[in-house]
Amino acid sequence: MKLKSALITGGSGFIGHHLVKLVSNPIVVGRSIKKLQKTYPDFESYEWHPPELIPKEVFDNVDVVFHLAGENIYKGRWNEEKKKRILESRRIGTRTIVESMCQAKNRPRVLISSSAVGYYGDRGDEEVTEDFGPGSGFLAEVCQMWELEAMRATSCGVRVVPIRTGIVLGRDGGALAEMLKVFRFGLGGRLGRGDQYMSWVHVDDLVSIMAYCALNEDISGPVNAVSPNPVTNKEFTKTLARVLKRPAFMTVPSSVLKLVLGEFAEAVLTSQRALPRKLLNSGYEFKYPVLEAALTNLLRKEQ
Repeated sequence: MKLKSALITGGSGFIGHHLVKLVSNPIVVGRSIKKLQKTYPDFESYEWHPPELIPKEVFDNVDVVFHLAGENIYKGRWNEEKKKRILESRRIGTRTIVESMCQAKNRPRVLISSSAVGYYGDRGDEEVTEDFGPGSGFLAEVCQMWELEAMRATSCGVRVVPIRTGIVLGRDGGALAEMLKVFRFGLGGRLGRGDQYMSWVHVDDLVSIMAYCALNEDISGPVNAVSPNPVTNKEFTKTLARVLKRPAFMTVPSSVLKLVLGEFAEAVLTSQRALPRKLLNSGYEFKYPVLEAALTNLLRKEQ
């Protein structure tokens, strides 16, 4: 599954590194032209600082826009300043990319814009699909705003697909890379009560889903980009420990998480049992639908 041309914001990030492999002629944009040129010396790249618009001519040969840019939620303790950066980077960045696309003479055919299953808020063990409405809480509010900004592109004839991701599993970034720092030393364990559901996806599946949605004209609106088999935090912990052949006897109480992480504890203690109904109904076949197989693929060198 290979795309001919695409513009990628946030292309130098964790997911962007994997996504560029599926594009024959990617154009990457980001905050540092030096970093982009060092990372992708053979690709066309542009420096971009929202709310500055991307020049019209950049879109002349672009069929698809993948909008991945936004403040990293995993880095740094959540306080009011951090939360403001998370919200505003998505609000301003998404609004700017949409305005840039709509003012271009040759508009892209589709916008694939990042979002998250945090949209649903805390749902316990309830199975949620794309038909469910938004929940409450900071992340749910961020995702609602994020998607509303992206959907504005429909006003200028662009198909929009907000990609609601769960926990993206990859060795080179995201939540798993942070977990491995602890689990390798046998200090892993469940978070809080451990009964909260974790909707997860292998990074290879995620970028394939993004390309699949870009190519499939019948898909529009939000898509849950998660494995069809979500697990509880307790199940995730046991599986990761088993694959790593490490003990996982620790338990981190909710009170400690809130003390250390601030309001980011909300992100790891809330429960989203999201299912990828749209993808399954459209015929998408997951490469890694089961957690143990996904982790084994990513961590086989450590076994």
